[in-house]
Amino acid sequence: MKISKLKKGCHVHLVGIGGIGLSSLARYFIASEFSVSGSDVSSQEELKNLGVVFFLGHRKENLLENTSLLVYSNAILDDNPELVQARKLGIKTQSYPEAIGEITKNHFTVAVSGTHGKSTTTAMLALIMVKAGLDPTVIIGTKLKEFNNTNFRMGNSKYLLLEADEFKAAFLNYYPKIAVITNIEEDHLDFYKNLEDIIETFRKYVRNNLQKNTLIINDDDKNSRLLKETAEGKVITYSLSSKDYQKINLSVYGKHNHYNAQAALCGALEMGIKRNIANKALSEFQGSWRRFEEKRVTFKNNFQGIIINDYAHHPTEIRATIDAVKEKYPEKEIVLVFQPHQYERTYRLFDQFKKVLSEIKVHRLLITDIYNVEGRESKKNLEKVSAKMLTKEINDSFYTGNLEETGQYLLNNLQGNEIVVIMGAGDIYNLEGYITKGPK
Repeated sequence: MKISKLKKGCHVHLVGIGGIGLSSLARYFIASEFSVSGSDVSSQEELKNLGVVFFLGHRKENLLENTSLLVYSNAILDDNPELVQARKLGIKTQSYPEAIGEITKNHFTVAVSGTHGKSTTTAMLALIMVKAGLDPTVIIGTKLKEFNNTNFRMGNSKYLLLEADEFKAAFLNYYPKIAVITNIEEDHLDFYKNLEDIIETFRKYVRNNLQKNTLIINDDDKNSRLLKETAEGKVITYSLSSKDYQKINLSVYGKHNHYNAQAALCGALEMGIKRNIANKALSEFQGSWRRFEEKRVTFKNNFQGIIINDYAHHPTEIRATIDAVKEKYPEKEIVLVFQPHQYERTYRLFDQFKKVLSEIKVHRLLITDIYNVEGRESKKNLEKVSAKMLTKEINDSFYTGNLEETGQYLLNNLQGNEIVVIMGAGDIYNLEGYITKGPK
């Protein structure tokens, strides 16, 4: 049964409901007046408070008798007991991208893709559209203060703004009227063969899913430029080196954020939003969850300092974030705590990580244990790479182990008034609890 044919009151079950994608979809279904249940390996109090029937852990008994549709996360394996049971009972099953894909067909969809910057660009464009009165529905891979610290906004118009991820070629399920592509680099090499495979998948997306609609690309990115020849519809480019480039006053730092802002501006102008409205919204953008998220804190050793929590987990993102920190705090000493994300990524991009971490020149570089992504790791690569191996390749870096050990190392070595950058896409943000006195 397709989502568009589900009647209000139908029951939907979400497997992996706590993930950043499925949690937003849960909110969509609730706002659409469906009843929702879901399961995950960690408790989801916010979703329970919204009325979700939540099950801790995955068991076939979690599937309620009145379930009309089961949607599962891209991280869920085929032998998941709830997925197996649904197929056995003949209940319609869809992956998260398949479910979102159906929703895109029923809206004027604007989709933001790319290796870096897609969450921030989507967030910027979301705020512009809201300020312009377009009242969009928004599904995004981060949390926004403007959306009550959630990753979803239910609108009451034809517009759907979507962060369209390329992992497992998810975006091939989406059919946008406007597609923004921020940049293309090597990543997700547990799924893609190489960079050419990634580029070819983007070509397929532009050729088959975008058709004769509008493509917006970063003209300073050589891999994105390759898509011009594939596009059949309108192509809009942006560039920080163009003669027509007009700098926007931003509250967020970093050259990468000026690229994100230009991408969002192009999308806004294409929808007919006035430039002055877009510029004002961009100037007021304060960032999003785990993207240069800054706090003034008191450490447990009574030192005062600043923590910047950032999601960067790719070599290019690491450099961009540290450049932004240095831009904002040129006189401060930076302590970078980096948690490599996924053994597969660390192994495949080892030389790139080594190069960028050697070149960024921070006061102190700490490298924690690699964050293990269940279901996405190659067993052979678990033994080929480690945080210790990476540390040995970088002068003046320190391997600090797990989060508790890393926290203790920090407390023993902080001198006071440093900028502590906590970086990675795993659970590194929990380090804050080990080293600070918490909210005042």
